[in-house]
Amino acid sequence: MNEQPLIDESLKQELSALYRAEDRHYHNLAHIEAMLGLAGDYRALLGDPEAVEAAIWFHDAIYDSKTKDNEARSAALAEKRLAGRTDAGRLRRIGAMILATATHQLPRFDDDATTRDASLFLDMDLSILGAEPDAFDAYENAVRREYDWVEEPMWRAGRGAVLKDFLARTRIFHTEEFRQRFEPQARLNMARSLEALQRPS
Repeated sequence: MNEQPLIDESLKQELSALYRAEDRHYHNLAHIEAMLGLAGDYRALLGDPEAVEAAIWFHDAIYDSKTKDNEARSAALAEKRLAGRTDAGRLRRIGAMILATATHQLPRFDDDATTRDASLFLDMDLSILGAEPDAFDAYENAVRREYDWVEEPMWRAGRGAVLKDFLARTRIFHTEEFRQRFEPQARLNMARSLEALQRPS
């Protein structure tokens, strides 16, 4: 196996161009950089930091708010662009992490280290939910702009259903570290957002 890094500079440039598309108001380079920052914070807990970094770079590479298969297409792109840089098992693990962002349910893995990595990766992706209220509101507004083609009543119903699903979970975050850091604020943010969505316009 060659020692080429999983994500080299040319690949970063290629992916950055996708994240800079004008219709991306939240799922953009700032989101990737925020996740990479968290991966740095928790690097000591990661079994395969490079694989997690690759999953971060690719997980929203394909993003079209009008389709339902962004995660599958992003995972397929990762598999294609990373082929030859690492072994098939590692590629499968990266793909499984990316696919899991569709539901934020933890996939089943054979080993604890990969399960832990996937848990941390999914929690990094959702950390915005537990941000300070102003940052959370900016995130909500940015996602709304990505779905500006959806009429307001449909948006309120759809977004409300997503927030209700998260609030109904026993735990929003998979890891103790992220639960302690983000869960209480995430519940406050989402409850407040849900209340606003349910108010008559």
